[in-house]
Amino acid sequence: MPLVQQFDTTMHLLQKVLDLRSRNQEVISSNIANAETPGYSSVSFEFEDQLKSAMREGGLRPVTTNPRHMAITPDRLDQIQGRLVEEKDKTGIGDKNSVDVDREMVKLSENEILYEAAVTMLKKKLSMLKYAANDGR
Repeated sequence: MPLVQQFDTTMHLLQKVLDLRSRNQEVISSNIANAETPGYSSVSFEFEDQLKSAMREGGLRPVTTNPRHMAITPDRLDQIQGRLVEEKDKTGIGDKNSVDVDREMVKLSENEILYEAAVTMLKKKLSMLKYAANDGR
């Protein structure tokens, strides 16, 4: 997708969101898989704040020297990697496993819905490009 990214910042943003949501899916799945592992600490993958910060600080605004120049996708978006946060068991009872399967299932469902929403938006953007490339047909 490198050629498309050169003229559509939104598509680049959606691609990054899909990558981050995919990583989040892996982390949540790992937590669920280790729900019965004694001493396992659940892990959260946090990236939303970094993404919001990049958008708020104008990190996604292209800089051009002429109004007729094509917008260039900023590098700042590529720097968003997210971070893993370990959640230790605070109850002090049981096997010291901090995985709450119900909470993880909710996070899994939410992540899936947001992933599908980003896919749908990306499909719409691509269909608009196809429409334009086919002279409105």
